[in-house]
Amino acid sequence: MAHEFELPDVGEGLTEAEIVRWLVEPGETVTEDQPVAEVETDKAVVEVPAPVNGTVAELRAEEGEMVSVGTVIITFDVDGDSDATDDEGEPADKATTDEAATEDDDSTTDAAPTGADGRVFAAPSTRRLARELGVDIAAVDGSGPGGRVTEADVRAAADATDTVESGADDAPPSGDDADTDDTDDDVRSAVRRVDEEADDGGSDATPDEKPTAAEAADRDRTLAAPATRKLADESGVDLDAVPTDETRDGEAFVTPEQVQQYAEAQTEAQAADTAAVADTTADTAGDERIPYRGIRRTIGERMAESKRTVPHATHHDEVDVTRLVEIRDRLSDRAEARDTKLTYMPFVLKAVVAGLQEHPVLNAQLDEDAEEIVLRSDYNVGVATATDAGLMVPVVDDVDRKGLLAIADEMRDLVSKARERSIAPEEMQGGTFTVTNFGAVGGEYATPIINYPEAAILGLGEIKRKPRVVDDEIVPRDVLTLSLSIDHRVIDGAEAASFVNTVSAYLEDPELLLLE
Repeated sequence: MAHEFELPDVGEGLTEAEIVRWLVEPGETVTEDQPVAEVETDKAVVEVPAPVNGTVAELRAEEGEMVSVGTVIITFDVDGDSDATDDEGEPADKATTDEAATEDDDSTTDAAPTGADGRVFAAPSTRRLARELGVDIAAVDGSGPGGRVTEADVRAAADATDTVESGADDAPPSGDDADTDDTDDDVRSAVRRVDEEADDGGSDATPDEKPTAAEAADRDRTLAAPATRKLADESGVDLDAVPTDETRDGEAFVTPEQVQQYAEAQTEAQAADTAAVADTTADTAGDERIPYRGIRRTIGERMAESKRTVPHATHHDEVDVTRLVEIRDRLSDRAEARDTKLTYMPFVLKAVVAGLQEHPVLNAQLDEDAEEIVLRSDYNVGVATATDAGLMVPVVDDVDRKGLLAIADEMRDLVSKARERSIAPEEMQGGTFTVTNFGAVGGEYATPIINYPEAAILGLGEIKRKPRVVDDEIVPRDVLTLSLSIDHRVIDGAEAASFVNTVSAYLEDPELLLLE
Protein backbone atom coordinates (compact mmCIF):
# COMPACT_ATOMS: atom_id res chain seq x y z
CA MET A 1 0.00 0.00 0.00
CA ALA A 2 1.54 3.30 -1.12
CA HIS A 3 2.09 6.18 1.25
CA GLU A 4 1.01 9.46 -0.35
CA PHE A 5 3.05 12.49 0.66
CA GLU A 6 1.52 15.94 0.25
CA LEU A 7 3.52 19.13 -0.25
CA PRO A 8 3.80 20.53 3.29
CA ASP A 9 3.60 24.17 4.31
CA VAL A 10 7.34 24.83 4.25
CA GLY A 11 6.94 28.43 5.32
CA GLU A 12 4.53 30.66 7.21
CA GLY A 13 1.42 31.34 5.18
CA LEU A 14 2.68 29.80 1.93
CA THR A 15 0.10 28.35 -0.46
CA GLU A 16 2.28 27.01 -3.28
CA ALA A 17 5.83 26.19 -4.26
CA GLU A 18 7.81 25.25 -7.37
CA ILE A 19 9.46 21.86 -7.70
CA VAL A 20 13.01 22.92 -8.49
CA ARG A 21 14.70 19.52 -8.52
CA TRP A 22 13.92 15.93 -7.60
CA LEU A 23 16.65 14.31 -5.53
CA VAL A 24 15.28 10.77 -5.93
CA GLU A 25 13.91 8.54 -8.68
CA PRO A 26 11.15 5.92 -8.79
CA GLY A 27 12.44 2.64 -7.38
CA GLU A 28 15.00 4.32 -5.14
CA THR A 29 15.09 3.35 -1.48
CA VAL A 30 14.91 6.27 0.97
CA THR A 31 15.05 6.71 4.71
CA GLU A 32 12.94 8.96 6.88
CA ASP A 33 14.07 12.63 6.80
CA GLN A 34 16.20 12.04 3.68
CA PRO A 35 15.76 15.01 1.29
CA VAL A 36 13.69 13.95 -1.71
CA ALA A 37 13.12 17.28 -3.45
CA GLU A 38 14.15 20.92 -3.57
CA VAL A 39 11.23 23.35 -3.74
CA GLU A 40 11.27 27.10 -4.18
CA THR A 41 8.83 29.03 -2.07
CA ASP A 42 8.23 32.75 -2.22
CA LYS A 43 11.11 33.12 0.22
CA ALA A 44 13.84 30.61 -0.57
CA VAL A 45 14.74 27.17 -1.91
CA VAL A 46 14.26 24.50 0.76
CA GLU A 47 14.62 20.73 0.90
CA VAL A 48 11.59 18.50 1.49
CA PRO A 49 12.39 15.36 3.55
CA ALA A 50 10.87 11.92 3.18
CA PRO A 51 8.27 11.22 5.90
CA VAL A 52 8.86 7.44 5.98
CA ASN A 53 11.31 4.66 5.27
CA GLY A 54 10.49 2.99 1.99
CA THR A 55 10.83 2.98 -1.77
CA VAL A 56 9.87 5.80 -4.11
CA ALA A 57 6.84 4.58 -6.02
CA GLU A 58 5.88 7.59 -8.11
CA LEU A 59 6.79 11.25 -8.65
CA ARG A 60 3.55 13.13 -9.22
CA ALA A 61 4.98 16.51 -10.17
CA GLU A 62 7.54 17.61 -12.70
CA GLU A 63 10.54 19.85 -12.14
CA GLY A 64 9.50 23.43 -12.76
CA GLU A 65 5.85 22.75 -11.89
CA MET A 66 4.01 24.99 -9.42
CA VAL A 67 2.26 22.84 -6.80
CA SER A 68 -0.25 23.91 -4.17
CA VAL A 69 0.32 23.04 -0.54
CA GLY A 70 -1.57 19.85 0.25
CA THR A 71 -1.12 18.34 -3.23
CA VAL A 72 0.33 14.82 -3.36
CA ILE A 73 3.76 15.17 -4.97
CA ILE A 74 5.29 11.74 -4.32
CA THR A 75 4.23 8.29 -3.18
CA PHE A 76 6.24 5.67 -1.32
CA ASP A 77 5.98 1.93 -0.89
CA VAL A 78 6.54 1.62 2.84
CA ASP A 79 9.00 -1.06 3.93
CA GLY A 80 7.18 -4.35 4.40
CA ASP A 81 4.40 -3.49 1.95
CA SER A 82 4.18 -5.19 -1.41
CA ASP A 83 1.69 -4.93 -4.25
CA ALA A 84 2.91 -8.26 -5.63
CA THR A 85 1.59 -10.48 -2.82
CA ASP A 86 -1.83 -11.94 -2.27
CA ASP A 87 -3.83 -12.34 0.91
CA GLU A 88 -1.81 -15.42 1.85
CA GLY A 89 1.46 -13.54 1.62
CA GLU A 90 2.55 -15.54 -1.47
CA PRO A 91 3.39 -13.99 -4.84
CA ALA A 92 0.24 -13.71 -6.91
CA ASP A 93 -0.05 -15.83 -10.06
CA LYS A 94 3.52 -17.08 -9.63
CA ALA A 95 2.87 -20.28 -11.54
CA THR A 96 1.28 -18.43 -14.43
CA THR A 97 4.17 -16.00 -14.53
CA ASP A 98 6.74 -18.80 -14.56
CA GLU A 99 4.91 -20.61 -17.35
CA ALA A 100 4.79 -17.47 -19.45
CA ALA A 101 8.46 -16.88 -18.86
CA THR A 102 9.45 -20.37 -19.97
CA GLU A 103 7.36 -20.35 -23.14
CA ASP A 104 9.53 -17.81 -24.92
CA ASP A 105 12.26 -15.78 -23.25
CA ASP A 106 12.09 -13.18 -26.06
CA SER A 107 8.33 -12.83 -26.06
CA THR A 108 6.62 -9.56 -25.26
CA THR A 109 3.35 -8.86 -23.48
CA ASP A 110 0.69 -6.20 -23.75
CA ALA A 111 1.85 -4.56 -20.55
CA ALA A 112 3.93 -1.38 -20.56
CA PRO A 113 7.70 -1.90 -20.40
CA THR A 114 9.00 -1.95 -16.89
CA GLY A 115 12.34 -1.67 -15.22
CA ALA A 116 14.13 -4.30 -13.22
CA ASP A 117 11.98 -3.41 -10.25
CA GLY A 118 8.79 -4.00 -12.23
CA ARG A 119 7.84 -0.32 -12.50
CA VAL A 120 6.48 1.45 -15.57
CA PHE A 121 8.70 4.07 -17.19
CA ALA A 122 6.61 7.25 -17.43
CA ALA A 123 6.91 10.92 -16.48
CA PRO A 124 4.83 12.27 -13.57
CA SER A 125 2.69 14.31 -16.00
CA THR A 126 1.98 11.15 -18.04
CA ARG A 127 0.95 9.25 -14.92
CA ARG A 128 -1.30 12.13 -13.88
CA LEU A 129 -2.93 12.14 -17.32
CA ALA A 130 -3.52 8.39 -17.06
CA ARG A 131 -5.26 8.86 -13.72
CA GLU A 132 -7.43 11.65 -15.12
CA LEU A 133 -8.46 9.56 -18.14
CA GLY A 134 -8.98 6.39 -16.13
CA VAL A 135 -6.27 4.48 -17.97
CA ASP A 136 -4.29 1.66 -16.37
CA ILE A 137 -0.79 2.82 -17.28
CA ALA A 138 0.64 -0.63 -16.58
CA ALA A 139 -1.36 -1.94 -19.55
CA VAL A 140 -0.17 0.70 -22.03
CA ASP A 141 2.49 -0.02 -24.65
CA GLY A 142 5.23 2.60 -24.48
CA SER A 143 6.42 4.14 -27.75
CA GLY A 144 9.02 6.43 -26.22
CA PRO A 145 12.77 5.86 -25.87
CA GLY A 146 13.51 2.66 -24.01
CA GLY A 147 9.80 1.77 -23.98
CA ARG A 148 8.81 4.87 -22.00
CA VAL A 149 5.07 5.51 -21.90
CA THR A 150 4.24 8.90 -23.40
CA GLU A 151 1.17 11.11 -23.06
CA ALA A 152 0.26 10.20 -26.65
CA ASP A 153 0.29 6.51 -25.65
CA VAL A 154 -2.07 7.22 -22.76
CA ARG A 155 -4.45 9.26 -24.91
CA ALA A 156 -4.47 6.56 -27.55
CA ALA A 157 -5.33 3.97 -24.89
CA ALA A 158 -8.13 6.19 -23.59
CA ASP A 159 -9.51 6.73 -27.11
CA ALA A 160 -9.37 2.99 -27.79
CA THR A 161 -11.41 2.36 -24.65
CA ASP A 162 -13.94 5.01 -25.68
CA THR A 163 -14.18 3.48 -29.15
CA VAL A 164 -14.88 0.03 -27.72
CA GLU A 165 -17.55 1.39 -25.40
CA SER A 166 -19.08 3.52 -28.13
CA GLY A 167 -19.07 0.59 -30.57
CA ALA A 168 -20.92 -1.56 -28.06
CA ASP A 169 -23.58 1.10 -27.59
CA ASP A 170 -23.85 1.94 -31.30
CA ALA A 171 -24.10 -1.68 -32.51
CA PRO A 172 -27.08 -2.06 -34.87
CA PRO A 173 -30.08 -3.85 -33.34
CA SER A 174 -30.78 -7.42 -34.36
CA GLY A 175 -33.86 -8.87 -35.96
CA ASP A 176 -36.67 -6.61 -37.12
CA ASP A 177 -35.16 -3.63 -35.36
CA ALA A 178 -32.32 -3.67 -37.87
CA ASP A 179 -34.51 -1.81 -40.34
CA THR A 180 -35.03 1.11 -38.00
CA ASP A 181 -34.56 4.43 -39.83
CA ASP A 182 -31.12 6.04 -39.38
CA THR A 183 -32.74 9.29 -38.28
CA ASP A 184 -34.09 7.67 -35.14
CA ASP A 185 -33.14 9.59 -31.99
CA ASP A 186 -31.25 6.56 -30.68
CA VAL A 187 -28.73 6.69 -33.52
CA ARG A 188 -25.60 8.42 -32.28
CA SER A 189 -22.93 10.39 -34.07
CA ALA A 190 -19.87 8.32 -34.88
CA VAL A 191 -17.69 10.92 -33.15
CA ARG A 192 -19.79 11.48 -30.04
CA ARG A 193 -18.42 9.72 -26.99
CA VAL A 194 -20.39 7.86 -24.38
CA ASP A 195 -18.88 9.91 -21.56
CA GLU A 196 -19.95 13.15 -23.28
CA GLU A 197 -23.55 11.94 -23.42
CA ALA A 198 -23.42 10.93 -19.79
CA ASP A 199 -22.29 14.42 -18.87
CA ASP A 200 -25.10 15.97 -20.88
CA GLY A 201 -27.68 13.72 -19.31
CA GLY A 202 -28.46 12.18 -22.71
CA SER A 203 -27.97 13.11 -26.34
CA ASP A 204 -29.92 16.10 -27.64
CA ALA A 205 -27.97 16.23 -30.92
CA THR A 206 -29.96 16.37 -34.15
CA PRO A 207 -28.87 15.14 -37.58
CA ASP A 208 -28.22 18.77 -38.59
CA GLU A 209 -25.69 19.31 -35.77
CA LYS A 210 -22.19 18.54 -37.07
CA PRO A 211 -19.12 18.18 -34.84
CA THR A 212 -16.57 20.90 -35.32
CA ALA A 213 -13.39 20.31 -37.29
CA ALA A 214 -11.40 20.52 -34.09
CA GLU A 215 -13.14 17.38 -32.77
CA ALA A 216 -10.96 14.45 -33.81
CA ALA A 217 -12.95 11.25 -34.28
CA ASP A 218 -9.89 9.00 -33.92
CA ARG A 219 -11.78 5.98 -35.20
CA ASP A 220 -10.08 2.66 -35.75
CA ARG A 221 -11.98 2.12 -38.99
CA THR A 222 -13.79 4.35 -41.45
CA LEU A 223 -15.73 3.41 -44.59
CA ALA A 224 -15.28 5.56 -47.70
CA ALA A 225 -15.25 5.32 -51.46
CA PRO A 226 -11.83 5.03 -53.19
CA ALA A 227 -12.24 8.54 -54.61
CA THR A 228 -12.87 9.85 -51.10
CA ARG A 229 -9.76 8.16 -49.75
CA LYS A 230 -7.71 9.62 -52.62
CA LEU A 231 -9.06 13.09 -51.85
CA ALA A 232 -8.16 12.66 -48.16
CA ASP A 233 -4.61 11.62 -49.06
CA GLU A 234 -4.17 14.60 -51.42
CA SER A 235 -5.54 17.00 -48.78
CA GLY A 236 -3.35 15.60 -46.00
CA VAL A 237 -6.41 14.62 -44.00
CA ASP A 238 -6.65 11.66 -41.64
CA LEU A 239 -9.81 9.96 -42.78
CA ASP A 240 -10.42 8.51 -39.33
CA ALA A 241 -10.45 12.04 -37.89
CA VAL A 242 -13.13 13.46 -40.22
CA PRO A 243 -16.39 14.08 -38.28
CA THR A 244 -19.43 12.30 -39.70
CA ASP A 245 -22.86 11.19 -38.59
CA GLU A 246 -23.37 8.81 -41.49
CA THR A 247 -23.00 5.06 -41.13
CA ARG A 248 -22.88 2.01 -43.39
CA ASP A 249 -23.43 -1.41 -41.84
CA GLY A 250 -22.77 0.06 -38.40
CA GLU A 251 -19.45 1.66 -39.43
CA ALA A 252 -18.74 5.37 -39.82
CA PHE A 253 -19.00 6.49 -43.46
CA VAL A 254 -17.29 9.60 -44.82
CA THR A 255 -18.23 11.44 -48.01
CA PRO A 256 -15.99 13.59 -50.27
CA GLU A 257 -17.89 16.71 -49.18
CA GLN A 258 -17.10 16.00 -45.52
CA VAL A 259 -13.42 15.51 -46.34
CA GLN A 260 -13.37 18.81 -48.23
CA GLN A 261 -15.15 20.66 -45.41
CA TYR A 262 -12.78 19.20 -42.82
CA ALA A 263 -9.71 20.14 -44.90
CA GLU A 264 -10.99 23.71 -45.32
CA ALA A 265 -11.75 24.00 -41.61
CA GLN A 266 -8.25 22.79 -40.75
CA THR A 267 -6.73 25.34 -43.12
CA GLU A 268 -8.82 28.14 -41.60
CA ALA A 269 -7.90 27.07 -38.07
CA GLN A 270 -4.19 26.97 -38.91
CA ALA A 271 -4.42 30.39 -40.53
CA ALA A 272 -6.16 31.78 -37.45
CA ASP A 273 -3.52 30.31 -35.17
CA THR A 274 -0.75 31.74 -37.33
CA ALA A 275 -2.39 35.15 -37.31
CA ALA A 276 -2.82 35.05 -33.54
CA VAL A 277 0.81 34.13 -33.04
CA ALA A 278 1.85 36.87 -35.47
CA ASP A 279 -0.22 39.44 -33.55
CA THR A 280 1.40 38.54 -30.24
CA THR A 281 4.96 38.27 -31.55
CA ALA A 282 5.05 40.97 -34.22
CA ASP A 283 6.76 43.45 -31.94
CA THR A 284 8.55 40.93 -29.72
CA ALA A 285 10.71 38.98 -32.13
CA GLY A 286 13.71 37.65 -30.26
CA ASP A 287 12.31 38.57 -26.83
CA GLU A 288 12.94 36.23 -23.93
CA ARG A 289 10.16 35.39 -21.49
CA ILE A 290 11.07 34.57 -17.90
CA PRO A 291 8.46 33.04 -15.54
CA TYR A 292 7.30 35.64 -13.03
CA ARG A 293 6.91 33.50 -9.94
CA GLY A 294 8.61 32.27 -6.80
CA ILE A 295 10.97 34.73 -5.13
CA ARG A 296 10.85 37.18 -8.04
CA ARG A 297 7.06 37.44 -7.87
CA THR A 298 7.13 37.78 -4.08
CA ILE A 299 9.60 40.66 -4.32
CA GLY A 300 7.35 42.40 -6.82
CA GLU A 301 4.22 41.89 -4.76
CA ARG A 302 5.83 43.20 -1.59
CA MET A 303 7.36 46.20 -3.31
CA ALA A 304 3.98 47.03 -4.84
CA GLU A 305 2.26 46.59 -1.47
CA SER A 306 4.79 48.87 0.19
CA LYS A 307 4.37 51.63 -2.39
CA ARG A 308 0.58 51.34 -2.34
CA THR A 309 0.39 51.36 1.44
CA VAL A 310 3.21 53.59 2.64
CA PRO A 311 3.62 57.30 1.82
CA HIS A 312 7.39 57.32 1.20
CA ALA A 313 9.67 60.25 1.88
CA THR A 314 13.46 60.13 1.46
CA HIS A 315 16.13 62.14 3.30
CA HIS A 316 19.64 62.37 1.78
CA ASP A 317 22.89 63.33 3.45
CA GLU A 318 26.68 62.81 3.36
CA VAL A 319 29.02 61.76 6.12
CA ASP A 320 32.81 62.02 6.37
CA VAL A 321 33.98 58.47 7.13
CA THR A 322 37.72 59.01 6.80
CA ARG A 323 38.37 57.79 10.34
CA LEU A 324 36.08 54.80 9.81
CA VAL A 325 38.12 53.80 6.76
CA GLU A 326 41.35 54.10 8.76
CA ILE A 327 40.06 52.07 11.72
CA ARG A 328 38.57 49.38 9.53
CA ASP A 329 41.86 49.06 7.61
CA ARG A 330 43.78 48.82 10.87
CA LEU A 331 41.53 46.12 12.28
CA SER A 332 41.23 44.02 9.12
CA ASP A 333 44.44 42.04 9.67
CA ARG A 334 43.48 41.21 13.24
CA ALA A 335 40.01 40.14 12.10
CA GLU A 336 41.46 37.91 9.38
CA ALA A 337 43.67 36.25 12.00
CA ARG A 338 40.39 35.20 13.62
CA ASP A 339 39.05 34.00 10.26
CA THR A 340 36.67 36.97 9.92
CA LYS A 341 36.37 39.38 7.02
CA LEU A 342 35.64 42.80 8.50
CA THR A 343 33.67 45.05 6.14
CA TYR A 344 32.09 48.44 6.78
CA MET A 345 28.64 46.93 7.26
CA PRO A 346 29.09 45.81 10.91
CA PHE A 347 30.08 49.38 11.81
CA VAL A 348 27.02 50.70 9.99
CA LEU A 349 24.70 48.24 11.76
CA LYS A 350 26.05 49.21 15.16
CA ALA A 351 25.68 52.92 14.29
CA VAL A 352 22.12 52.30 13.06
CA VAL A 353 21.17 50.57 16.32
CA ALA A 354 22.63 53.48 18.28
CA GLY A 355 20.46 55.80 16.20
CA LEU A 356 17.37 53.62 16.70
CA GLN A 357 17.88 53.65 20.46
CA GLU A 358 17.94 57.44 20.45
CA HIS A 359 15.04 57.70 17.98
CA PRO A 360 12.71 54.73 18.72
CA VAL A 361 10.08 55.81 16.20
CA LEU A 362 12.45 54.68 13.44
CA ASN A 363 12.32 51.16 14.93
CA ALA A 364 8.55 51.01 14.70
CA GLN A 365 5.61 49.54 12.82
CA LEU A 366 2.11 50.87 12.27
CA ASP A 367 -0.65 48.52 13.43
CA GLU A 368 -3.46 49.86 11.27
CA ASP A 369 -6.12 47.52 12.67
CA ALA A 370 -5.43 48.57 16.26
CA GLU A 371 -4.61 52.14 15.17
CA GLU A 372 -1.38 52.03 17.15
CA ILE A 373 2.29 52.72 16.45
CA VAL A 374 4.30 49.79 17.80
CA LEU A 375 7.79 50.71 19.01
CA ARG A 376 9.78 47.50 18.68
CA SER A 377 11.94 46.44 21.62
CA ASP A 378 14.20 44.25 19.48
CA TYR A 379 16.89 45.52 17.15
CA ASN A 380 16.84 43.06 14.29
CA VAL A 381 18.43 44.61 11.21
CA GLY A 382 17.82 43.20 7.75
CA VAL A 383 20.62 43.40 5.18
CA ALA A 384 19.33 43.56 1.59
CA THR A 385 21.31 41.08 -0.53
CA ALA A 386 21.39 40.78 -4.31
CA THR A 387 21.03 37.16 -5.52
CA ASP A 388 20.38 35.46 -8.84
CA ALA A 389 16.76 35.03 -7.77
CA GLY A 390 16.35 38.70 -6.81
CA LEU A 391 16.73 40.83 -3.70
CA MET A 392 16.56 38.91 -0.43
CA VAL A 393 16.79 40.33 3.10
CA PRO A 394 18.51 38.11 5.71
CA VAL A 395 18.01 39.43 9.24
CA VAL A 396 20.74 39.81 11.86
CA ASP A 397 18.94 39.45 15.18
CA ASP A 398 19.81 41.36 18.36
CA VAL A 399 22.48 43.57 16.80
CA ASP A 400 22.58 45.62 20.01
CA ARG A 401 23.92 42.58 21.92
CA LYS A 402 26.68 41.55 19.49
CA GLY A 403 30.18 42.73 18.76
CA LEU A 404 31.57 43.74 15.38
CA LEU A 405 33.22 40.39 14.64
CA ALA A 406 30.14 38.40 15.65
CA ILE A 407 28.00 40.56 13.37
CA ALA A 408 30.52 40.15 10.54
CA ASP A 409 30.50 36.36 10.86
CA GLU A 410 26.72 36.10 11.06
CA MET A 411 26.28 38.40 8.08
CA ARG A 412 28.74 36.37 6.02
CA ASP A 413 26.85 33.15 6.74
CA LEU A 414 23.41 34.63 6.06
CA VAL A 415 24.44 36.37 2.86
CA SER A 416 26.16 33.21 1.62
CA LYS A 417 23.03 31.12 2.26
CA ALA A 418 20.83 33.72 0.58
CA ARG A 419 22.96 33.68 -2.56
CA GLU A 420 23.02 29.88 -2.55
CA ARG A 421 19.22 29.97 -2.07
CA SER A 422 19.52 27.70 0.94
CA ILE A 423 18.49 30.25 3.57
CA ALA A 424 15.63 29.26 5.88
CA PRO A 425 12.46 31.41 5.79
CA GLU A 426 12.76 32.20 9.49
CA GLU A 427 16.19 33.75 8.84
CA MET A 428 14.45 36.44 6.80
CA GLN A 429 11.68 37.22 9.26
CA GLY A 430 11.32 39.44 12.29
CA GLY A 431 13.27 42.44 11.00
CA THR A 432 12.64 45.85 12.57
CA PHE A 433 14.81 47.97 10.25
CA THR A 434 16.60 47.35 6.95
CA VAL A 435 19.90 48.51 5.43
CA THR A 436 20.59 48.26 1.69
CA ASN A 437 24.03 48.84 0.19
CA PHE A 438 23.55 50.01 -3.41
CA GLY A 439 26.99 51.61 -3.21
CA ALA A 440 28.45 48.16 -3.80
CA VAL A 441 27.60 48.60 -7.49
CA GLY A 442 28.74 52.23 -7.68
CA GLY A 443 25.62 54.21 -6.76
CA GLU A 444 25.57 57.29 -4.53
CA TYR A 445 21.93 58.22 -3.90
CA ALA A 446 18.64 56.33 -4.21
CA THR A 447 15.09 56.24 -2.89
CA PRO A 448 14.90 52.78 -1.27
CA ILE A 449 11.48 51.16 -0.94
CA ILE A 450 10.62 50.34 2.66
CA ASN A 451 10.56 46.67 3.64
CA TYR A 452 6.93 46.85 4.76
CA PRO A 453 5.65 46.65 7.51
CA GLU A 454 8.85 48.26 8.82
CA ALA A 455 8.81 52.05 9.02
CA ALA A 456 12.21 52.93 7.51
CA ILE A 457 15.11 51.74 5.38
CA LEU A 458 18.62 53.18 5.10
CA GLY A 459 20.48 53.11 1.79
CA LEU A 460 24.29 53.29 1.65
CA GLY A 461 26.07 54.84 -1.30
CA GLU A 462 29.62 54.27 -2.45
CA ILE A 463 32.45 55.63 -0.32
CA LYS A 464 34.29 58.13 -2.52
CA ARG A 465 37.20 60.47 -2.13
CA LYS A 466 35.83 64.03 -2.25
CA PRO A 467 37.18 67.48 -1.43
CA ARG A 468 36.15 68.82 1.96
CA VAL A 469 36.99 71.90 4.00
CA VAL A 470 38.86 70.97 7.18
CA ASP A 471 40.36 73.74 9.34
CA ASP A 472 39.78 76.20 6.48
CA GLU A 473 41.71 74.00 4.07
CA ILE A 474 40.42 71.91 1.18
CA VAL A 475 41.54 68.32 1.69
CA PRO A 476 40.51 64.93 0.25
CA ARG A 477 38.23 62.94 2.51
CA ASP A 478 36.36 59.62 2.34
CA VAL A 479 32.66 60.43 2.02
CA LEU A 480 29.69 58.08 2.39
CA THR A 481 26.22 59.05 1.11
CA LEU A 482 23.09 58.08 3.04
CA SER A 483 19.51 57.78 1.74
CA LEU A 484 16.84 57.21 4.38
CA SER A 485 13.29 56.38 3.26
CA ILE A 486 10.59 56.69 5.90
CA ASP A 487 6.91 55.88 6.37
CA HIS A 488 5.61 59.45 6.61
CA ARG A 489 2.53 58.27 8.49
CA VAL A 490 4.76 57.33 11.40
CA ILE A 491 7.93 59.39 11.06
CA ASP A 492 8.25 63.14 10.47
CA GLY A 493 10.99 64.66 8.34
CA ALA A 494 12.68 66.30 11.33
CA GLU A 495 12.88 62.96 13.16
CA ALA A 496 14.36 61.35 10.06
CA ALA A 497 17.02 64.07 9.80
CA SER A 498 17.88 63.73 13.47
CA PHE A 499 18.28 59.95 13.10
CA VAL A 500 20.65 60.41 10.15
CA ASN A 501 22.64 62.96 12.16
CA THR A 502 23.04 60.45 15.00
CA VAL A 503 24.13 57.66 12.67
CA SER A 504 26.55 60.05 10.95
CA ALA A 505 28.14 61.01 14.28
CA TYR A 506 28.91 57.38 15.06
CA LEU A 507 30.30 56.75 11.59
CA GLU A 508 32.45 59.88 11.68
CA ASP A 509 33.87 58.85 15.06
CA PRO A 510 33.63 55.03 15.25
CA GLU A 511 35.31 55.00 18.66
CA LEU A 512 31.94 56.14 20.07
CA LEU A 513 30.68 52.65 19.28
CA LEU A 514 32.87 51.37 22.10
CA LEU A 515 30.43 53.03 24.48
CA GLU A 516 27.50 51.04 23.06
